[in-house]
Amino acid sequence: MRCPYCQSEDTQVKDSRPAEDGAAIRRRRVCPDCGGRFTTFERVQLRDLVVVKKSGRKVPFDRDKLLRSVEIAVRKRNVDPERIDRAVTGIVRQLESSGETEVSSGEVGRLVMEALKSLDDVAYVRFASVYRNFREAKDFHEVLGELKGDELKEEDAG
Repeated sequence: MRCPYCQSEDTQVKDSRPAEDGAAIRRRRVCPDCGGRFTTFERVQLRDLVVVKKSGRKVPFDRDKLLRSVEIAVRKRNVDPERIDRAVTGIVRQLESSGETEVSSGEVGRLVMEALKSLDDVAYVRFASVYRNFREAKDFHEVLGELKGDELKEEDAG
């Protein structure tokens, strides 16, 4: 693994431990050349996924970009980072297990919306405002109505 500080290719693993409920390995590394310390994660990747954007452009799937999007939605909300990571891992597993190598950006967005709905209502609305490209206040009202509809269904079931 290349050192992010001096670019040396001779780094050493100092500690390894399971992460993400055993779905990844977290490694602490040190560079003998510059003394820099950093962390890496090793995950199983079932297949190389490609995201097809609305424009038709194809880009490699990036788990870190997905994680950043979810983290932005939950920023300043009281959501446990472990829950966020589990949600992102769940989304990635759903995409990988679909059997498709290409997935639309709309499908990724739909899965994120589903995950955020169970994490935090405010994060759900924040993400929806970008994902659905809200233009006016009534767009927010519709999404809030969706959330209220889910609450009513839960009350009926209880």
